[in-house]
Amino acid sequence: MSKSRQGFGFRNRSRLVVLALSFTAAGCARAQGDCMAGPPAAAAANAASRIQMAWAPFHRPEIGWQIYQALAAREIGSACPPGSPAFAARVASWQSAHGLAGRGVMNAPTLIAMKALWQSRRPFVAASGLDCPPPPPAASLARAAPAESYGGKVILLRPRALAAWRAMVATARAASPAIAADRRLLTIFSAFRDPAYDDARCAAQHNCQGITRAACSAHRTGLAVDLYLGAAPGYPPDSADDANRLFLSRSPAYRWLVLNAGRFGFVNYPFEPWHWEWTGEPVASVGTPRHDGGGRRLGRRG
Repeated sequence: MSKSRQGFGFRNRSRLVVLALSFTAAGCARAQGDCMAGPPAAAAANAASRIQMAWAPFHRPEIGWQIYQALAAREIGSACPPGSPAFAARVASWQSAHGLAGRGVMNAPTLIAMKALWQSRRPFVAASGLDCPPPPPAASLARAAPAESYGGKVILLRPRALAAWRAMVATARAASPAIAADRRLLTIFSAFRDPAYDDARCAAQHNCQGITRAACSAHRTGLAVDLYLGAAPGYPPDSADDANRLFLSRSPAYRWLVLNAGRFGFVNYPFEPWHWEWTGEPVASVGTPRHDGGGRRLGRRG
């Protein structure tokens, strides 16, 4: 090839690179501009409430809604920052569609309404409304491979739930370099738990009525999994401390799950970023109501 043709090719490739970079820069500028379209006052209020608002969505005081930010963004269909005008505009649209006031401000009633919606998508919540679902027969459960378990624990699930989890993890690792880089991510550290085991643990720890443990757990169904998403420094992966929950809510694995787990039939218990339930088959709802000595139904959690 002649030097002139080589020069011609080089100049054209250079022009293409410059043109591509120009289009990329223009696309970024448009995206940033799109995020600036909306009510600025509501945007400022959201930026503040995100880290300052006092509320108790799960009967425990919390400050701010950063932990639920990924779920909220998915709910309103926004990829813009939570303090942006466009995010506020999407909040306003969601509020209007659900008969709520707020004009784009992410207030406690709006977040409580979102929480109720997220909980309603968990079949376990509906099935355990009056009765605590019985466990499946032990012989019907499938055992995960050792490499699929976090820390070498024995992991049992209903076979189709285990297959759905495997498909989801394979897709996540193929789609996300950050997830693929750590083979521990999305492994299972808790799945089916025999009710007798949970009862004994509750009795030993005297905390069955707390937010972090209940006498009727979704893990008895063989459809719930606790997934390893990492952990904040100094915490175990399932610590319910707000610092750990916030750390996990920002992790690449959790954010991928929020956007994609529904395609595989999994829904999140929003208080626990690590807890996901498969919705691909019914949760049995037979048995007798569970009450404490005062006639109140026992608490339920993930």
